[in-house]
Amino acid sequence: MRNAPDHSLAAVLRIRDFRNLWIGLGLSSLGDWMGLLALTAMANASAESYAGKNYAIATVLFLRVLPALVMGPIAGYVADKLDRRRTLIWGDYLRGALFVTIPIVGQLWWIFVVTVLVEAVSLVWGPAKDATVPNLVPRHRLEAANQISLATTYGSALPAAAVFAGLTLVDKFYRHVFDGFIGGPVDLALYFNAVSFIVSGFVITRLKHIPSGPASVDPESSALKVVLDGWKYVATTPVVRGLVIGIVGAFAAGGVVIGLARTFVSDLGGGDSGYGVLFGTVFAGLGLGMWRGPRLLQGLSRRRLFGIALTLTGLLLFPLALVQQLPVVVGITAVLGFFAGVGWITGNTMLGLEVPDEVRGRTFAFVGSMIRLALALVLAVSPLLAGLIGTHTLGPLDEFGHPYLVYNGAAFTFLIAAVLMTAVGVASYRQMVDRNGPSLMTELRHSFTGSAGVYSATGCFVAFEGGEGAGKSTQSQRLREWLEADGYDVVLTREPGATEVGAKLRTIVLDPATGDISPRTEALLYAADKAEHVDRVVAPALARGAVVVTDRYVDSTLAYQGAGRALVDREVERIARWATDDLRPNLTVLLDLPPQQGLTRFVERDRIEAESVDFHERVRDGFVHLAGNAPEHYLVVDARRPVDEIAEEIRHRLRPLLDHAVRRADA
Repeated sequence: MRNAPDHSLAAVLRIRDFRNLWIGLGLSSLGDWMGLLALTAMANASAESYAGKNYAIATVLFLRVLPALVMGPIAGYVADKLDRRRTLIWGDYLRGALFVTIPIVGQLWWIFVVTVLVEAVSLVWGPAKDATVPNLVPRHRLEAANQISLATTYGSALPAAAVFAGLTLVDKFYRHVFDGFIGGPVDLALYFNAVSFIVSGFVITRLKHIPSGPASVDPESSALKVVLDGWKYVATTPVVRGLVIGIVGAFAAGGVVIGLARTFVSDLGGGDSGYGVLFGTVFAGLGLGMWRGPRLLQGLSRRRLFGIALTLTGLLLFPLALVQQLPVVVGITAVLGFFAGVGWITGNTMLGLEVPDEVRGRTFAFVGSMIRLALALVLAVSPLLAGLIGTHTLGPLDEFGHPYLVYNGAAFTFLIAAVLMTAVGVASYRQMVDRNGPSLMTELRHSFTGSAGVYSATGCFVAFEGGEGAGKSTQSQRLREWLEADGYDVVLTREPGATEVGAKLRTIVLDPATGDISPRTEALLYAADKAEHVDRVVAPALARGAVVVTDRYVDSTLAYQGAGRALVDREVERIARWATDDLRPNLTVLLDLPPQQGLTRFVERDRIEAESVDFHERVRDGFVHLAGNAPEHYLVVDARRPVDEIAEEIRHRLRPLLDHAVRRADA
C-alpha cells in the first residue's frame, strides 16, 4: 500500500510469517515474566533479614545471566550455524518442558538448575529470533517490526504483573483457593509459563519462510575464529561500538533497579502486590516508549534520539531514589520506562539496519552476552552494596519516637546507578552524533513539524542526489543497465523535466535567460515539477512493481532552495513533501564531491550551475546534513572514487531492497 507509512504497525502485521512469530513471542514472554515474578517472590519469602532478602533475590537473578558468562561468546556462532526455524521451535519446546518440572520436583536446587538450563537455551534462541526479523520484513518496516517485537516482549510484563498481583491478592483473602497447588499461586504461575512456551513453539511451526543460518559462514572456520571476527566487527565499526556501549550501560543500570526493586518496595511499605504494580508499571512505560516514542520524535535522528533517551533515563533515576512515597515512585517509574523503551527500540533498530546478515547473529549474541555479563556483575554487587549500606535514619525523632526519614541501602544504590546511567547516556550522545550535522534545536523543531514519510509497498524507489558534476547521470544509467540485465522493470527519470509540464518548468528554472527570480518562486516552480513527476511517472511505475531510478528528488530542493537560497528549512520541506504526497525513496544515493572539483567537469553552465562557489558549498552541506539525519535510508559515496567502485557499492547496498520489485515476464 502506497499510503501506508513505514511505521505502520498494521502493515507489518499483515506479513504472515512475522505475525506468527509475534504471536509466539507474545505467549512465551507473558509466561516468562510470570515465572520471574514467582521465583523472585519465592526467594524473597525464603529469607528473613534485610540483607538476606537482597541476597536471595540476587541469587535467582544472577543464575538467569550466569550462562552468558560461560557460553555467551559462542551462542551467536551456534545460532548462525543452525537452521533458525528449528532453533526457534525446539527452543520453545525445551524451555516449556523444563518449566513443567519445577513444581513437580519442588526442590530449590532444581529451580536453580532449570534456571541455568533455560537461559542456556535462550542464549541461542534469542540471537536466532533477532537475526530472523530483518529477513521477514522490508527494510523500511524494520523499525515498526522491532517496535512490535520489543513492545510485546517487555509490554507483556504488564499483564503478567497484573495476573500475578491478582493471584497473590486472591491467595491473601481466600486461603484455600490454591490448595491444589503445593506452592500456591507460584506453582500456578510456573505451569502457565510452561504451557505458554509450548504453545509458542507450536505457533512458530507455521512459519515457512525463515531462512537458515547464513551460507556465508565458512563450514571450515573454527568457532573461535568466527566469534573473534564478530567481535572485531563490533570493535571496528563506530556506530555499532557506540550502540553496544550505550545498550550495555543502560542494562547495567537497569540491573540495579531490577535486583533491588523488591526490597525497595518493602522499604516504602509495599508487599508482593506493590511489587507487582511497580514491576508492571515500569514495563508498561517500556512498551509505550517502544511503540510511540520514535513516532513522537520522528524528525530526530536515531543516533541523537538514542543518546538523549539514555541520558533522560539516568536523570529520572535521581528522583526515583530520593522520593520516599510509593505512589510518586510508581509515576516516575512509568516515565523512566518510557525513555528506556525509546532507547532500546532505537538501538535495536540501528543494529538491525547496520549489521550485515552474515554476522548479524553473532553481533546480537555479542550484545546479549555483554548485557548478561553486565547484569551478572551488578546483580552480584548491588545487593551486597545495599546490604552493607543498610538502613539509616535522618533527622530528629517525632513525638511518637519515629525518625523523620528512613533511608535504606536500596535507595542509596539507586543514586549510584543514576550517576552511572547519566554518564553512559552523555558519552553515547557525544560519540554517535555528527558534530557537523544539524543542531539539536533544529532537529527538535523538525521532529514536531516533520513526517516519517511514506514508502511504497510495491516496487523500489532510488534517488541519486549530489552537487554539480558529481556523476549522478552516469551512475543512474549504470544502475539501470545492471537492473535491466537482471530482469527488473526499470524506469529511469529525472527532475526537473521528466514530464511535458516539467520540461517547460525546467526551461524556466535553468535557462540563464530567466535571470534572477524570487527564491520562493523558484521553490514553488520546483515543487510543481515534483507534483507532476510523482503523479505521472513515479507513482504509476511503483504501483506496477517497477524500480524507479531518479536523478534528483526532494533532497535537491531542500539543499538548493533551503540551504543554498537560505529559505526557512521547515517551509521548504513542507512544500516539497506536500507536492510529492510525502513519498520517500527506499534508498537515496548521495554522491559527495567538493564543488571546486565538480564545477570543472563542464564548460557551459545553466542558471543554477552559474551560482557562486559559496552557494554550492552551502548546498553540499545541506545534502550531508540530510543524509546524517536518516543514515538507514542513505548511501553516501565519495564521488572522487573510480566509477566502477561506486557502481558496485551502490549495487551491494540496493540488493536487499529489491524484495518488492518485479522482474519482466521475458526475463
